[in-house]
Amino acid sequence: MAAKAQVKIGYEVSFKEPQAHYAEVQMNISGWAKDYVDVKMPVWTPGSYLIREFEKSVEEFSATAAGKPVKVEKVRKNIWRIFSNKAANIQVNYRVYAFEISVRTPFIDESHAFLSPTAIFMHPEGMIKSPSTVKIIPFKTWSKVSTGLAPVAGQSFTYTAPDFDILYDSPIEVGNQDVFEFMAAGVRHEVAMYGGGNYDKEKLKVDMAKIVEEATAVYGENPNKHYVFIVHNFLRGGGGLEHLNSTTLGASRNAYNTEAGYKGFLGLVAHEYHHLWNVKRLRPVALGPFDYDNENYTTNLWVAEGFTSYYENKFMHRAGFNDADKFVNDLAGGIATVLNTPGAKYQSAASSSYDAWIIGYRPNENSRNNSISYYNKGEVIGILMDLEIINATKGAKSLDDVMKAMYLQCKTLKRGYTDAEFKAMVEKVSGISFDSFWAKYVNGVVDPEYVKYFGYAGVDVSTENATPNKPVTGASGQLTNDGTISVTSIARNSAAWVGGLNVNDEIVSVDGVTVLDALATIKLRSAMLSLETLPLVANKKIGETLKLQVKRDGLAKEIVLTLKENPSVRLKATINQNATAAQKAVLAKWLGN
Repeated sequence: MAAKAQVKIGYEVSFKEPQAHYAEVQMNISGWAKDYVDVKMPVWTPGSYLIREFEKSVEEFSATAAGKPVKVEKVRKNIWRIFSNKAANIQVNYRVYAFEISVRTPFIDESHAFLSPTAIFMHPEGMIKSPSTVKIIPFKTWSKVSTGLAPVAGQSFTYTAPDFDILYDSPIEVGNQDVFEFMAAGVRHEVAMYGGGNYDKEKLKVDMAKIVEEATAVYGENPNKHYVFIVHNFLRGGGGLEHLNSTTLGASRNAYNTEAGYKGFLGLVAHEYHHLWNVKRLRPVALGPFDYDNENYTTNLWVAEGFTSYYENKFMHRAGFNDADKFVNDLAGGIATVLNTPGAKYQSAASSSYDAWIIGYRPNENSRNNSISYYNKGEVIGILMDLEIINATKGAKSLDDVMKAMYLQCKTLKRGYTDAEFKAMVEKVSGISFDSFWAKYVNGVVDPEYVKYFGYAGVDVSTENATPNKPVTGASGQLTNDGTISVTSIARNSAAWVGGLNVNDEIVSVDGVTVLDALATIKLRSAMLSLETLPLVANKKIGETLKLQVKRDGLAKEIVLTLKENPSVRLKATINQNATAAQKAVLAKWLGN
């Protein structure tokens, strides 16, 4: 331990060729004095459950020891061995190519650099708990750095991290971003806007603060003194990734002045900010300390992400952005999403969580048929669980109490929770058994009993067919330059599924009419379409047949489909004004009144 304490690790990141999408990284290790040192790059980034092989973007790796070039050998896909021959001072140099736009991967061009740390920084093996410093040398036309890392006093653009878990959890934005601040819940919040946009800074300061206050109110404390929102505004943008005291958001630069665009952005803020507690501190036991070399499996992403999606709706309502009618209908829409996803009947929430690494982040043409997102199913579980707790306690307790208690438990025990511990806390707060609930909704694939649960709160839910009396084929595709439809998806048990239509089949004609002639009377908004877009399909009756001429692997084939009723439903939620006193008490607690 004493030897480790003497080792110092520092980085300098510069940008010699940002227009070519490169970062230059210099890593300095002092006090090592061993025969060799292995330096490692993570293969994934926490919060995004996919092995991304960041090491593939590393180029020109070299090292010196005591100022002289030394032998370097790659001993594993993400590990470089430096034969330092007991030299105390080692310098490592490498370049990272960064040209993937997302909230979880680095991107560099002439206008800015977004550094996702797991894809930029390496660490000496066995030194994951060691502190380090990072100095950013902005490109000559850049002037700002935004990050949640603590600055080093008196040194410009220089930051420190107490360990690599913190460094890897602290994205860095470098450029000329528009920076503004607001105070909320006693915390200084910095917003770094890249890419321009029609946002109103003063309005955002007020509205983002409302979300912060509502989220903090659930947990009773805010664990940060400084929080950073890094916002990337693109022509079309979306997504977010949570960090310990920051987040990276993707947004559409010209959507802030529309109601849907603005509320969509605030909903994203609410979602990612809630992660400050849920998953970053109130976390499944498998998610920290992290193994950066391998997958980190957990069955509880339905809590980490699904509940966060649910709380996004709660915070948007409690902050005053959505009224009660929209709140209940948005949640009913979330339930409909699960009901209308065939895979929800085949994959449980726990399985969806565990298989995120191989299914969730690697969808294929059949994923909708055999799997369900832990975001979607977890949100539904959160809705039902909340209502069950409120009803069982006659409005005295809610899911908020479970989340706060679990946050404090993780804080006290200094570790994550197990599935059994989370269930035990739900039962402790509610005073009832959740064995059946867990069997049906967490580990099982039972359809949610939404009428029963919404009824606790005096909310009536009506169900109707998504397209009454209209036939569907269950096939979607893309219009090609040759005037055919290339099939991209087939819904389970649909007419197309039963009739033997395949993904990648090219539909040439329908009932003897070419695709282009069948589309002649309508104007497409997109090259992506379902077969029901064709009027001659939409005008048929349920039970009638459809003859398709297709090409499969260049060979002609005729396929006959017998049209079916649409299995998808729409839900509409209505608050019953004549609800009982008990129902009104549940509703009031649910709404946070």
